[in-house]
Amino acid sequence: MQKIKTIIFLLIISQISFSQKATERFKNNELLKNANISLMIKNLSNGKVLAELNSHNSLICASTLKTITTASALELLGEDYTIKTTLEIDGNISSKGILNGDLIVKAAGDPTLGSEKSGDKDFFAKWINAIKQAGIQEINGNIAVCESCFEKQLVNPGWTWEDMGNYYAPAIHALSYSDNTCKVVFQSGNINTTPQILRTEPAIQGLKFRNYVKSTATKSDNAYFYGIPYINERSIFGEIPANRNEFISKTDIPHPAEVFLKDFKTALDKNNIRFKGDLLVNDDNCRKFIIYTHNSPKLSEICTEINHQSNNHYAEYIFKQLSIGTNSPGNNQDSKSKINNYWKSKGLSTNELFQYDGSGLSPTNAVSANFFVELLSYMYSKSKSFNAFYNTLPVSGESGTLKNFLSSTTLKGKVHAKSGTISRVKSYVGYIKINDQTLAFAVLVNNANGSSKEVTSKIENLLVEVSSSFN
Repeated sequence: MQKIKTIIFLLIISQISFSQKATERFKNNELLKNANISLMIKNLSNGKVLAELNSHNSLICASTLKTITTASALELLGEDYTIKTTLEIDGNISSKGILNGDLIVKAAGDPTLGSEKSGDKDFFAKWINAIKQAGIQEINGNIAVCESCFEKQLVNPGWTWEDMGNYYAPAIHALSYSDNTCKVVFQSGNINTTPQILRTEPAIQGLKFRNYVKSTATKSDNAYFYGIPYINERSIFGEIPANRNEFISKTDIPHPAEVFLKDFKTALDKNNIRFKGDLLVNDDNCRKFIIYTHNSPKLSEICTEINHQSNNHYAEYIFKQLSIGTNSPGNNQDSKSKINNYWKSKGLSTNELFQYDGSGLSPTNAVSANFFVELLSYMYSKSKSFNAFYNTLPVSGESGTLKNFLSSTTLKGKVHAKSGTISRVKSYVGYIKINDQTLAFAVLVNNANGSSKEVTSKIENLLVEVSSSFN
């Protein structure tokens, strides 16, 4: 028995030594020698730290922050939690089927309503059926959207100007509709000409564009939109491929509730439910009579979309969802405090956590590798939602944003992790399963001398080298 213990001890020492040498090679690489790095790799099966470098230094983490948002949500709300949008009436229904009052949609911060990503694609049909079941044939009043559940600070103050107005950073309205995203269809001509805007999908009345886009030899969408919520004007810069009959780029919807109300009224008209009033958006928080409750997909499904596809929109909505039910509407500050207090109560090093949004889009976010590994360790060993959390993470070489990561290495299919990328930032956080061992890792690199692709390659090499000691 003593001999076996000695062999195991020597094996662990060997693995640690091997991993430390791999770490030295990583940090001394010409590409990274002037970069800020925070990394930790820990064997969760025995609690041994295999590799460590500036692990308590908090660095900009980009979208790896989504692991904190989703883990926190699963812990605080539960994996089966659903967001409930209610259809309500304020008034009475006559014997002739006339609603003498308003029909109200009470928003609850559901990011999946009308989403292309997940949720019920035919939800209007169910709403119409509920209205008919309530005996309503005519609405002698208004149709209103109540948006009282979220604060009115629709754009995170830490986001950069170049992000606002783009589809990946839409404003966080209490009522989300169609991912708060509008497709802009261009027709491009010869190189160095200005492409024509053919239409938007959906059509948004009054939406205007200042179009400074150029047709170039590029093969991808490099158009960027600039604008703010509620204002029906967007400026567009950048470039798109030349000589395309139709090319789609995306911007955010200035006021999603208005688009939603227009489509809802169209659905009512098609089903012969008469309506003569106005379409309104307000903050009336008075509880009315509920005739239907629309449930979002389960939180575990929403979190899977967040982490698999790095969905900023969903992440921000779940972030604010955490503070609904407090003395104020869902807001960034209360959500931040709730996350911080929860993990502090679990003994994690929250002095190394600086979280200002849910998605990681803000460059003011900063987290240490140590905190990430502490969180991963807690979820692995103590959380009832570990399996749900683990399955939200994309798989190396197989799925989501990790489809190309480690795809040609021995770690293909063995890593569940989240990537993060913004200007001068590359990070990876997650788990490695190899030979019945589970490793938790966090590698954050800021301000490297090379491209994002080159940094990714170095991180891949590090993880492969460390894991090879287990073969």
